[in-house]
Amino acid sequence: MIIIPAIDIIEGKSVRLSKGDYSTQKIYSSNVVDLAKSFQDHGLTHLHLVDLDGAKSAKVVNYKSLEKICNATSLRVDFSGGLSSTDQVQRAFDCGASQISVGSIAYKDPDLFEKWLNQYGSDKVILGADSKDSMIKTRGWLDQSDTEILSYLNQYILKSVQYAIVTDIDKDGMLQGPSVSLYKQILKQNKLKLIASGGISSLEDLQELKQIGCYGAIVGKAIYENKISLKELENLW
Repeated sequence: MIIIPAIDIIEGKSVRLSKGDYSTQKIYSSNVVDLAKSFQDHGLTHLHLVDLDGAKSAKVVNYKSLEKICNATSLRVDFSGGLSSTDQVQRAFDCGASQISVGSIAYKDPDLFEKWLNQYGSDKVILGADSKDSMIKTRGWLDQSDTEILSYLNQYILKSVQYAIVTDIDKDGMLQGPSVSLYKQILKQNKLKLIASGGISSLEDLQELKQIGCYGAIVGKAIYENKISLKELENLW
């Protein structure tokens, strides 16, 4: 299982939210490039980079941060937040992103999302599925839908989606453990490369996610709050 550290950006700074609430933001670093370098220095190979300004405004804001990180490291960056047009997606790749993860557009404009899947390939486009009480939420978790997450994922598997980042919003930033039961349900129903996100607080959480078959796990606040050290991740497996 791949360990994927996360950097969430507001105004060029690394922040974390609790349950997706923008009013709870806590700044952890004003230098996201140095932060990304520290992940690479400890042997990590991937990065989940989220433009929270972009997610809220429905257009990418923090291209410069993406480009600086990609130029300064060899991390395999998946970029998300506000991607709403083909021009924006192309610019993200031009800035060095290895993959993009798309949530709101996949829900609101499935035809455009399918276009990106076909144009860039299903190995480059990750489906972002964020849920609260098993229902999909979009636009930086500000908009509630009436779509149940399992049926939503199954719908996109039929359209050749390979990767999905699934976040249980109630778990995110709370350091109370991931939504293992939800991930077990998803993995039982399909063969997605499932990336778990939200609530991870210990090495035991990571071991459990690996055991149930997750492809990857995104670790954010647990690193920033020193619940899991980078040294521990370096020596994990």
